[in-house]
Amino acid sequence: MTIRLHRAAFALALTLGVAPCALAHAAAPAATTPEAVAPAHTLTPRDAFALSQAKDVQISPDGKRIAYTRSSEDIMTDNARSEIWLVDVASGQQTPLGVPGSSRARWSPDGTRLAYVAKGPGDKPQIWVRWLSGAGSGNSAAITALPEGPSDIAWSPDGKQIGFSMFVPEEGSSLGSSLAAPEGAKWADPIKVITTINYREDGEGYVRPGFNHIFVVPADGGAPRQLTNGQYDDGGALSWMPDGRHIVFSTNHGKDWERDPLNSDVFSVDTTTGGLTQLTTRHGPDQEPVASPDGKHIAYVGFDDKELGYQNSVLSVMNADGSEVRALTAGFDRDLGSPRWAADGRSIYALYTDHGVTKVARVTLDGKITTVAEGLAGSELDRPYSGGGFSVSKEGVVAFPWGDPTHPADVGVSTGPGEQKRLTTLNASLFAGKTLAKVQHLPTTSSAGGLPIDAWMVTPPDFNPAKKYPLVLEIHGGPFASYGPVWSTQDQLYAAAGYIVVYANPRGSTSYGESFANQIHHNYPSQDFDDLMSVVDAAIAKGSVNPNNLFVTGGSGGGVLTAWIVGKTDRFKAAVTQKPVINWTSEVLTVDGYTFMAKYWFGKMPWEDQEQYWRRSPLSLVGNVKTPTAVMVGEEDHRTPPSEAEQYYAALQLRSIPTALIRVPGASHGGLAERPSQLVGETNAILAWFKKYRTDGEAK
Repeated sequence: MTIRLHRAAFALALTLGVAPCALAHAAAPAATTPEAVAPAHTLTPRDAFALSQAKDVQISPDGKRIAYTRSSEDIMTDNARSEIWLVDVASGQQTPLGVPGSSRARWSPDGTRLAYVAKGPGDKPQIWVRWLSGAGSGNSAAITALPEGPSDIAWSPDGKQIGFSMFVPEEGSSLGSSLAAPEGAKWADPIKVITTINYREDGEGYVRPGFNHIFVVPADGGAPRQLTNGQYDDGGALSWMPDGRHIVFSTNHGKDWERDPLNSDVFSVDTTTGGLTQLTTRHGPDQEPVASPDGKHIAYVGFDDKELGYQNSVLSVMNADGSEVRALTAGFDRDLGSPRWAADGRSIYALYTDHGVTKVARVTLDGKITTVAEGLAGSELDRPYSGGGFSVSKEGVVAFPWGDPTHPADVGVSTGPGEQKRLTTLNASLFAGKTLAKVQHLPTTSSAGGLPIDAWMVTPPDFNPAKKYPLVLEIHGGPFASYGPVWSTQDQLYAAAGYIVVYANPRGSTSYGESFANQIHHNYPSQDFDDLMSVVDAAIAKGSVNPNNLFVTGGSGGGVLTAWIVGKTDRFKAAVTQKPVINWTSEVLTVDGYTFMAKYWFGKMPWEDQEQYWRRSPLSLVGNVKTPTAVMVGEEDHRTPPSEAEQYYAALQLRSIPTALIRVPGASHGGLAERPSQLVGETNAILAWFKKYRTDGEAK
């Protein structure tokens, strides 16, 4: 878990009665909006409503077709719309499934049918099946009528059943009894009593009482059968054993599982009797189990929990009964996930990220690792986070979302190392005639111990190296996450507004090994500050940055570091700290993952070591701040709650430091810029705040 744990009309509403969008107006009273100023041949804020990307790329067993979810922004609903499309691998020809709102396509083992999720009768998400060959070709049927949305869809080996997980609600706690209201009376809603340990979740709010459980349903339709029960959350990635009778999955059934969030194990459930068998027992997470084609082995990922801030997941294999565990990648200093067996059972495909670039590896059973695809892209359009997923055909063709700094994710395939092909160009018409910002690698040596730091520099579309440009340092969240050379709408818009943008992976970032990430173990923030200042210095040394016009922003962990930076240096003209942590004592007790954060990031509770909590809190440095600093947060953020941002805003106001509190209505932590209008509103507000304090006007 990390801090990031991604309306047709939208405006940024400031506190204390300031009208929506007042920040943009106050910052530039006589100026037009950035959209009106931007040349037509560059990316404009309105273009955020027209972006498309490929998600959940699933190749058919025979490798001839790919089903993927095409996600496109809709300017009228201010939201993403999704639909499954099919791609012919040989020709690249695309065909829509013709079901708006469809997603999570999964091929049947013989490739003749496609299961997917879409709304059914009653407007509830249901499992559907589309017949793609034979007498029923082209027909679809909803095979469920579920009261809750299904997840983790998995076909049985014979194609006769589909496993899935689903939330099962329960009665909540109560204290005392309620009076019955007189007929016709309008009383307030009854009180709510919370006794569960995990009661809030970012993106969900206050959670309903209940648990996720595993079900099976006939692939031709019928009554679902619940396989697991009890007060545990079961689900995740489901994998059928070849016998067609057992499903393996990961869950935490420990005695005090809610207070021990990382201690999950691999279980097997008998789909006939519902009997559970626990297959792993170590202290630490064992996740994403998948059965070998012959059913003799199970591959999974996890680690022995040493209660470090960051720990790599290792790919392991065990016998089907849980015996003879072998770690295949113990010497590979990268985090592996999403294991998939090769059809011959002699190797396993897995995902990993290296130096910010997400890749697919093939791992043989003797531990040899070969990279077979790279350049995978995640689903976050706003910032350049590393990520992605993949699927593999029986012949070893890897399908994945493929992106780069000028392409949001398209459908890509790889037949081996260096043999990649892009099958779609989803944004070709949008980008036709536009000049996008260029992204170049900016390797840096940190002033703190000479540590090598990866960074990237984004230059304006009409970049002239002879001119001097203002610079934006944009910092990633996490802190255990990484940026990479992939698409970022916000960075493109900053660059189109005339800024050079730099982003980096300071110490604490993932994809550089455990030691690099744990440079900040029980010591965050710390010398990651020096790393970022060295990146700024490296950008200035390139010769096109005006050192008197530096600006800084970042979200979540990047918001922490933004507030830390302005407490340590006055070199930036203005700052915007987004969804930050300001006071670690209040954060670890109000975050949705409070059972995790204090234990792994501090080692002691606030009442046991208050000095450590205060020393690492940006609030401790607020007395040094001179930089005009705006604070942004989503009103439904349960990861870094609004109270964190409000503390900093109040402290800056008490010190008469120029500030503004930017509240994003309805936005969670993970969804701060999820809706296009919010992304545009936030970006324009940040640019307006920076412009208010720029001293050079334009690049010169």
